[in-house]
Amino acid sequence: MFSQRNLWRKSLGSKPVLTQILRRTLFASTPSPSPSERPPVLPPFDHQPTPYNKMMADEILKKRKEFLGPSLFYYYQKPLNIVEGKMQYLYDESGKRYLDAFAGIVTVSCGHCHPDIVNAVVEQTKLLQHTTTIYLHHAIVEFAEALASKMPGNLKVVYFVNSGTEANELAMMMARLYTGNLNMIALRNAYHGGSAGTLGLTALHTWKYPIPQGEVHHVMNPNPYRGAFGSDASRYADEVKDHIAYATPGSVAGFIAETFQGVGGAAELAPGYLKLVYDIVHQAGGVCIADEVQSGFGRTGSHYWGFQTQGVIPDIVTMAKGIGNGLPLGAVVTTPEIAQVMSQRIQFNTFGGNPVCSAGGHAVLKVLDKENRQTHCADVGSHLVRRLKELQNKHEIIGDVRGRGLMLGVELVTDRKDKTPAKAETLILFEKLKDLGVLLGKGGLHGNVFRIKPPMCFSKEDADFLVDALDYAISTI
Repeated sequence: MFSQRNLWRKSLGSKPVLTQILRRTLFASTPSPSPSERPPVLPPFDHQPTPYNKMMADEILKKRKEFLGPSLFYYYQKPLNIVEGKMQYLYDESGKRYLDAFAGIVTVSCGHCHPDIVNAVVEQTKLLQHTTTIYLHHAIVEFAEALASKMPGNLKVVYFVNSGTEANELAMMMARLYTGNLNMIALRNAYHGGSAGTLGLTALHTWKYPIPQGEVHHVMNPNPYRGAFGSDASRYADEVKDHIAYATPGSVAGFIAETFQGVGGAAELAPGYLKLVYDIVHQAGGVCIADEVQSGFGRTGSHYWGFQTQGVIPDIVTMAKGIGNGLPLGAVVTTPEIAQVMSQRIQFNTFGGNPVCSAGGHAVLKVLDKENRQTHCADVGSHLVRRLKELQNKHEIIGDVRGRGLMLGVELVTDRKDKTPAKAETLILFEKLKDLGVLLGKGGLHGNVFRIKPPMCFSKEDADFLVDALDYAISTI
C-alpha cells in the first residue's frame, strides 16, 4: 500500500528530478512580493468563528489512519481540519477563513449553516427525529409536493433515498423492470456512484474496482473540448445508435447521463446531444435518466435542472447533494407509469424521507426561491466566466474554461495544441490556492481540472478574489 505522500509523488511522475523540482517549487520560501504583487485578500465577512478547543489536525489524522478505512483520501499535503462554516466560507482549527469554492463536493447549495435550514432541522428534531414511512407524517408529503412542482412534464412521483448512489441504483432498477431489458447505456467520463451497481455506470478507471460491472455499455463522451467530434452532437448520437445495433440485443433498458459531468471535470455535453440520443434510446425500447446530483436546483443559472439546457424531459431524474444542503438526502422522480412497476414487490428505504431530512430539504427549496439563487448563479457565474476567460488569454496553462452558472471547470494543460494535461502543475497550484485561502475541487481523468462549484450564495467579490488568487498563483510558478 502506498502512503498518501507516495500517492501524491506517484501522481507527479516517477522521475526523481521532477519530484525534487516540484517539491522545491511548492515548499521553498519565496521572496516577499512588491506591493503591486502582493497576494489578494479575502473579501470582508461579518462572522467571528467560535474558538476551537477539540482534537487537532495531527491527532485526527492519526486516528483516521487507525480507525477508518484505508481507502479514505484527503486533499492537500497537510490536510485541513475544518471546524466551522458560515455561508460561503469555512474556518480551520486556527480560525483561518477560506473561500469554499467546492461546497462540500457540490453539496452545500444555500450556504453553510444557513439559518433557515438549521432552524427547520432543529425544530423538527425537537419534535420527532424518525419513524419511517410505515406511519404518516406531514413533512415527507409537503416536501414531495414541493419537489414535484419543480419538475416538468409528467415527472410527479417521488422516491426519497439517502444519497446519489442510492438514487441511481433505484433509477437503474426501475429502467430494467419497466422495459424488461437489461442493457444500460452510459457515457465515458461519467460518475454515477460507488456501489457495486453504480460502479458499472461509472466510466473513470480511478473509481472502478475490478468486480463484475453488469450489463452496462459506455459510449463516446460528447465533450466539446476533448471529444473526438468536438461539438458535433449528431456524430456522437450516431455512435450511440451504432453501439446499440452492434453491442446489444437491439433493445436497451435505459440511458443515463449527467448534463454536466462533475467528477469528470465539469464537462458540459455537446449542444443538442441529449435530444438526439433520447430519441434513439426510446426507439430501442429504453428510458432516459438524467443524473442531476450536481447540476440541479438552479446551479447552472440558465435553468433549474441541467437537462433543461439540452431541451429534453427525461423519464427518470435522480438528485442528491444540493437537495439537502449537507443532509444525507437523495431522490428519484419519475412518471406514474414507471413508478407503478415498483409496486410488484415491497420497495422500502428505512431513512428515505425521514422527518428531519424532509424538513431540511423542504427548507432548501424555500431558500432557493426566496433568495432567487438561480438568477444569482446566472449573474455571478457569467461574471466569473468572463474573468476566467480573461485569465485564459493571459496564461497559456489554462486550456479551457467551461460550464455555466456556478457549475464551472478550468482545465490546465502544458500544451494547448496537444491538450497535454498539466497534472504536476495542477497539484502545485492546488496547494498555493489553499495557502491563499481558496478551496477548490479537482476532477477529470488526469486530475487537471479545477472544479469551481461553490455554495450558491457566492458573490461577485468572491469570484474576483478567486480569479485574482488563481492569477497570482500561476504567476508564481
